Amino acid sequence: MRVLTIIPTYNERESLPTVVTRLRAAVPDAHVLITDDNSPDGTGHMADEISATDDHIHVLHRAKKEGLGPAYIAGFHWGLENGYDVLVEMDADCSHQPEQLPLLLDAVHNGADLAIGSRYVPGGRTENWPLDRQLISRGGNLYSRVLLGTRIHDITGGYRAYKRATLEAIDLDSVRSRGYCFQIDLAWRTERLGLNITEVPITFVEREEGVSKMSKNVTVEAATSVAKWGLAARAQTLAAKLSPRA
Repeated sequence: MRVLTIIPTYNERESLPTVVTRLRAAVPDAHVLITDDNSPDGTGHMADEISATDDHIHVLHRAKKEGLGPAYIAGFHWGLENGYDVLVEMDADCSHQPEQLPLLLDAVHNGADLAIGSRYVPGGRTENWPLDRQLISRGGNLYSRVLLGTRIHDITGGYRAYKRATLEAIDLDSVRSRGYCFQIDLAWRTERLGLNITEVPITFVEREEGVSKMSKNVTVEAATSVAKWGLAARAQTLAAKLSPRA
């Protein structure tokens, strides 16, 4: 399998060299695509310098900061156009430990259409996470499970490996999610297609460098989008039950 790990960056100059070094050591055959949203701290320039020394590392420069979703969509399109078989999402801050990527790739190799690195299945856990972030994360997952009826325990988790065919089955150009609800959006689309989703237990480690991109606007977007999707799905189910059978 040709593997591409996509790492979106915005002001990640401090953490980028570490995550790339660890990733290249953990899965030497995998390629890396750094999608930089024109970081004012020079992350994009640093990415170019790293890429110049390693033919497995590529850089996609974007004009401005548009959010996590558009950055990943751009990376997915690049990876699909360049013939990769598995496309991975990974944060730049090492909260997703590169050494655990083989676990996700093994799950895909064994038949998963989407492998999610999960904090909330047996064996999964978090380290050094403040209580408020834990409550937001667990609350967001419970909220999504109730409103969407999803069986995914960590639907907000952002450490993932998609089969090429999975992304091709999703209408990526119709995705409008920009913040962290992008993760909920794509996982739920995958689930509704009836594809095989495997949750792999991981240890999520709070970043040691840089600043979290979580904000009130991101949280509000996720809450309102999940409510809208859940209500729309229930309305569709009700309409199907009430429609006269042929």
